[in-house]
Amino acid sequence: MKNVVILGSGAGGTMIAAKLRQELDEADWRITIIDKHPRHDYQPGWLFVPFGIYTARDCAKPKSDFIMPGVDLVLDEVVNVDPGKRTVKTRLGQLSYDWLVIATGCRIMPEEIDGMMDDWGGNVHTFYTIEGAVALQKKMKYFESGRVVFNIAELPFKCPVAPLEFIYMADWFFRVNGVRDNVEIELVTPLAGAFTKPVSSKALGKLCEQKNIKISPNFDLAQVNAGEKTIESHLGNKVPYDLLVSIPPNFGAQYIIDSGIGDPIGYMNTDHFTLQAKDYDRIYVIGDATNVPTSKAGSVAHYQSETVVENLVREIDGYEPKPTADGHSTCFIVTGFEKASLIDFNYTVEPLEGKFPFPGFGPFDLLGDTHLNYWGKMMFKWVYWNLMMKGLDFPLEPQMTMAGKINTAEAVA
Repeated sequence: MKNVVILGSGAGGTMIAAKLRQELDEADWRITIIDKHPRHDYQPGWLFVPFGIYTARDCAKPKSDFIMPGVDLVLDEVVNVDPGKRTVKTRLGQLSYDWLVIATGCRIMPEEIDGMMDDWGGNVHTFYTIEGAVALQKKMKYFESGRVVFNIAELPFKCPVAPLEFIYMADWFFRVNGVRDNVEIELVTPLAGAFTKPVSSKALGKLCEQKNIKISPNFDLAQVNAGEKTIESHLGNKVPYDLLVSIPPNFGAQYIIDSGIGDPIGYMNTDHFTLQAKDYDRIYVIGDATNVPTSKAGSVAHYQSETVVENLVREIDGYEPKPTADGHSTCFIVTGFEKASLIDFNYTVEPLEGKFPFPGFGPFDLLGDTHLNYWGKMMFKWVYWNLMMKGLDFPLEPQMTMAGKINTAEAVA
C-alpha cells in the first residue's frame, strides 16, 4: 500500500486529508496526518477573545472531530524529514511516504526580540496564541487610561489584516467602556502604511485617521525596553507604551529548520503556482508553511487546497501539475461597531470595490464598511467548522475572479 503523509492538521492539512480521501482509492492509498496537538484551534476567533466576544472554548474543538473515516491521525511531534529517503522521523517512530504534504503553519517567537520576554504577560501581550488572547482579555478589561501600542515585529506574519482589526476593535471597545478619550492607540509597523497593498492601505489608513488612531510606519523593531516601557527601532527611535500588544517574529516549524529543507526561519521554498516544493520531488506545501507572496491566512489555505489535491493526484496519475494557484485571498476586516470591510485579491490584483461572492448581488461589499460584512465575518466560524474542515464545497472559486469587481488601472499590478 502507498502512503500520503500530511504534516499538520490545522486548516490546510485537515482540508487536504478530507479531499484526498475522496480522490484516492482506500484499498491502495493510506493517508496519515501527524500533529502533536489534539486540539484544533479556530485561529480567526482569537482576535475576539481580548474583547470578550468569544471565549477560549468558542475557538477550539478536538482534531479528531474533523478526521474523516479512512484517514489516520497520529498524535506525535515531527523532528526530521529526509526527502532523499522519503521518511519522516517523529519522537515516537518513523514513517515512510510516497507523497508528502507540509502543512505545519507558523508560530510566534517572542524570544527572538531582545527584551520582549522581560515583561511578557505583564505589560507585553499578544493574541497570536489562545493563551495570549485570554491573558490579554484580562488586561484589556481593566485598562482605563494610557497608551496602547500595537507593534508588528517583522515580516512575514500571519493574517496581515489582524493588526488593523485589533486597533479598530480597541477603539470600539474603549468607546463603549467610556474611556476612549483617556486612551491613545498607535499602530507601529514595518510596513509603509496600514496594509501591504497600496490602494487598500490608503483606504484603511484613512479609517484610522477617522478613529484617531496613529500609524507609525517603517519601524524596524530592534528591542523592547521593558523597564522604561518603550520599543526601539534599529535607528534608535523609541515609542512609549503602557500596554504593548505584539506580533512577534513568525517562524515556520522547527523540524523544517533542523532538517535543512527550508529557509533559515522555517518556511519552504514553494512554487508560487503549483505549490510543489521547489527543491524536492513528491512534496507539496500549503498555507503558512509556504514562502509564496500572499497572505498567511485560512482563506488562502482553503483556495490552495484545491491546487494541491488536484496536482498531487495528477502526478500520481502520471500527468504534469497545473499552475493554478494565484495567491487568492479573501479577508473580512472588522472595523468596530458591528461593521466590517472585505477585501479579495491575489498575487497581481489589488483589492477592488464591488460585490462578493455573487457579481452584482453580493451580499457583501468589497472595500465597504457595512453591518452585513461584519455578520459575514461572524458567520464564518460556522462555515469553518461545518464546511471547510469537513472538505465540503461552498460557492467560492479557488482562483480570483474579476466578476463583480470594479476594475481600475491603479489597482492592477
